[in-house]
Amino acid sequence: MTLTLFAQPYDIDASGFYFTSADDYTAKANRAVNRYGQRVEEFEIQFIDGDDIDVALAKACGLYQSNIEAFFDCADAWDDDDKTRFIIAVDECGYDIALNESAPDLPELDIYEEDAVKDLAIQFVDEGLFGEVPESFTHYIDYDAIARDLAVDYSETHIAGKKLIYRCA
Repeated sequence: MTLTLFAQPYDIDASGFYFTSADDYTAKANRAVNRYGQRVEEFEIQFIDGDDIDVALAKACGLYQSNIEAFFDCADAWDDDDKTRFIIAVDECGYDIALNESAPDLPELDIYEEDAVKDLAIQFVDEGLFGEVPESFTHYIDYDAIARDLAVDYSETHIAGKKLIYRCA
């Protein structure tokens, strides 16, 4: 999907413009003048249209004039997993990571697409993280208690319509 952004001038005597690439922004920003013919230098960048994951990426990176090119490069080059890892690392875990073209070197994050921490507890037991559990014992496992323990380290978030459970390193 094509990303569409809007550059809203801070100068109240100037008109803004839509753009779909960094080159498009640069060309239009260089031509932008207010009603007195003075060049407009500062713009607020607003996200108008694109995928939900790109909306979240724009919010996480703090979309400004200075990082428009990096934002477009990353939105194009990164897959949804890279974008999700960046968003969680910056927005949820508080890491200060700059956008760059290559997939970011992010801290270790555990991310699961589950509806609740209890579902994660069930998954962990099924995968054997708590050791071998005989089939006859599965009805006696207190998944709520395991979920409460997991909730100490794991948190929930929503990104691009997906409910995710994650743990920061």
